[in-house]
Amino acid sequence: MPRTRRCRYPNCHAMVAFPDHYCQQHYEHEAEYLASRQRWARSNDRQYTHKYNTITRYRNEDKRQQYSFYRTRQWSHLRQQVLERDHYLCAYCKVQGIITPAKTVDHIVPIEFDEMLKADIDNLAVICSKCHRLKTGWEQATYGTGQDNELKNVKPINDVSSIVVLMNKG
Repeated sequence: MPRTRRCRYPNCHAMVAFPDHYCQQHYEHEAEYLASRQRWARSNDRQYTHKYNTITRYRNEDKRQQYSFYRTRQWSHLRQQVLERDHYLCAYCKVQGIITPAKTVDHIVPIEFDEMLKADIDNLAVICSKCHRLKTGWEQATYGTGQDNELKNVKPINDVSSIVVLMNKG
């Protein structure tokens, strides 16, 4: 007799043969479920995280020092002040007239570009994940930040509304 289990769809009690997770009626959720399991496995894979930390995140002494700043008490206090100042709302979305809740605090001018601004509260803003992704791409193109890039000699832009305009162009 084949092994079976209950369908993963909420309140569905149909039995499903292994290796499937959903019955015929809810089978469209199978691919999404398998993808989420792969994401979870990758994020909890020690080899993957070790490679990320040693090769990407801490690739040189400068990056090691930059990331160690995020584990200090000073950073946690700054972060909390900025979150409360901005009411946990993305500053980049707010400029566009959109209200988006967020918990990430970002340096307006990246610390890789200007180390002196890392503890400046005026250089910090709350940012949502969508804007953070766009801004990171824009920073890499504009400032030359990121892995395998060379820092460019450009004037830093510290106005959120100007950055939003430039971010959305690219």
